Amino acid sequence: MAKLPAHAIVADIGGTNARFSRVELASLALDKVAVYPCAEFATLADALIHYQQQQGLTDIKHVAIAIACPVTSDQISMTNFHWRFSVKAMQQQLGLEALQVMNDFTAVAMCLPALTAAQRVKIGPGEIQHGKPMAVLGAGTGLGVAHLLPVNDQFVPLPGEGGHVDWAAQTEQEWFIQQMLAKEYGHVSPERLLSGPGLEAIYKALALYRQQVAEPLSAAEIAKQALTGECALARDTVLQFFASLGSVAGDLALTLSTFGGVYIAGGIAPKLLPLLADSEFRARFEAKGRFSAFNRQIATYVVTAEQPGLVGAAVYLKQFLASN
Repeated sequence: MAKLPAHAIVADIGGTNARFSRVELASLALDKVAVYPCAEFATLADALIHYQQQQGLTDIKHVAIAIACPVTSDQISMTNFHWRFSVKAMQQQLGLEALQVMNDFTAVAMCLPALTAAQRVKIGPGEIQHGKPMAVLGAGTGLGVAHLLPVNDQFVPLPGEGGHVDWAAQTEQEWFIQQMLAKEYGHVSPERLLSGPGLEAIYKALALYRQQVAEPLSAAEIAKQALTGECALARDTVLQFFASLGSVAGDLALTLSTFGGVYIAGGIAPKLLPLLADSEFRARFEAKGRFSAFNRQIATYVVTAEQPGLVGAAVYLKQFLASN
C-alpha cells in the first residue's frame, strides 16, 4: 500500500455553492470547512486557490472534487453553472500531485462505508450484510441515484441516471398526479416527484385532485407547514412524497440485490424525518409482490451526515492513493 499524505483538500461543488474542507486521510476527519457562492469566482481553480490561501493550506498537493455534472472525460462542464475545465490542465496549473474529479453522487455513494451510527437513521426492519451491494438515492434540486459495490477490500461506485427512469403510479391519487405531470412534461420520471420541484408538483396535483383552492407554496414552505401541522394538504404532500420514495428505493434494492442497505441522502428527507414514520415509505419499499419477503430483509437508512459529499470525496481519494 502506498504511503498516504497526512492531509488533502476535498470539495463538493454544486450549481450554487462550493464547499471545501481539509481532511485528515487516516481518520477522514474534516476541518477548516468553508462555503463560497460559486458566482464569486470566475473559475473553480480561482475558488480553490482562494480557499487554500484563506486557510493557509497552500502546501497541500492532493485534492478530490465532487461536482454536480457528468464526469466521463478530462473535460468537465457543469450542468447548472458556467464553470468548465480540463482536469489535467487544472492539475498542472495548481501544481498538484493528485487531482481526482468525480460526479457528486459518486462521492455520496463512497461515503456510505464511512458513516457512523450517529450519521444514519434506520427505517424499519432488515440488517446490513457486509460485503454486499449498496444503493443510495437523494432528493434535492433533482434526484440522484448510485450504487456501491464492495470488491476485493475496495469500493466501486456505480453512478447513473436512475432518477430519470419511468415513474409508476400505484394508486388512484398517483394516477391523477401522473396524468397532470404527463400533460406538462410528456415523460414522467421519479425526479418529477422526488425533488424540491417535485414537492411543489405533488402539492399542486393534490389540490386539483381534491378540488381544493390552495395558494402556491415553495418546497421549503410545504415542508415547514407539513412539519408544524398547520396545513393538512402540505402534510399529505410529504406523505405522498415518502410513499413514492419508498417505491423507488425498493426498485433499486431489487435491481442489484442491495443487501448492504439502501440509503436516503439529499437535502429533503433528513429535514422531514419526523413525518417519515407516519408515511408508507417502508411499506411501499417492501410491497414488491412475490419479492416482498426479499426486500423485507434489506435495511433502509436516512443519511443525516452534514457533509456526505466531502466525506465521500475523501474516501474516493484515499482509496485511489492507497492503490497507486
